[in-house]
Amino acid sequence: MLDFIIPDWPAPPWIKAATTTRQGGFSAAPFDSLNLGQTVGDDLDCVLKNQALLKESLGLSKDPLWLKQTHGTKVISANHTADRSADAVVANEPQSVCAVLTADCLPLLVCSKTRHCVAAIHAGWKGLVAGVIENSIKALACPAEDLLVWLGPAIGPRAFVVGEDVFWQFVKKRPEFKVAFEKIGNKQWLANLYQLARLHLNKLGIGAIYGGQHCTYTNKTQFFSFRRDKLTGRQASLIWIHQ
Repeated sequence: MLDFIIPDWPAPPWIKAATTTRQGGFSAAPFDSLNLGQTVGDDLDCVLKNQALLKESLGLSKDPLWLKQTHGTKVISANHTADRSADAVVANEPQSVCAVLTADCLPLLVCSKTRHCVAAIHAGWKGLVAGVIENSIKALACPAEDLLVWLGPAIGPRAFVVGEDVFWQFVKKRPEFKVAFEKIGNKQWLANLYQLARLHLNKLGIGAIYGGQHCTYTNKTQFFSFRRDKLTGRQASLIWIHQ
């Protein structure tokens, strides 16, 4: 049985969500063992076996829509199967599974308190500053006060070192983003992805935000981390409407 992180949030009973860890799969080192990414250099047969195991363990009737993530701002519908180049996916039909892959970037899972609509968002710093959260919330077409957001495992605020180029891209866009950075040396800052996401969401009128306690970089037992290991796997964060 796979080990999942289940969001601790007051989602309605028809909403199901989970994030995988790196444990319980078929991949060999350095992708050991539940790598779900097909483009990281892992043996494809192992990845497909991992994806099949994930589907079985969660009792999914459909395969998740695996995106071709680009660190951009494009959002697609889970019914869209032609071009999967996107960094967020939305759904309003039962059993359509929204999923994003991460290994330090921030996964956000979104649902409505009252309606049948969900989203999964892949937000690295590039996507955050460019507006992937804003585009995703707009695509959901739900009132902000009706939305719940869960922040999944990402690189934590004591581990994510960035240069002044990243710092200034955020601060020039909105000066209040400065509170999410801590200067630690000459032209270096610690960046808090969780706080940056909360600031984006608050600006959109969303206050029901949960999660944000994990650090992929420091927890090697549970999570893949690109910053830590470079050649590594990807964990998945998934959300769907259960019929």
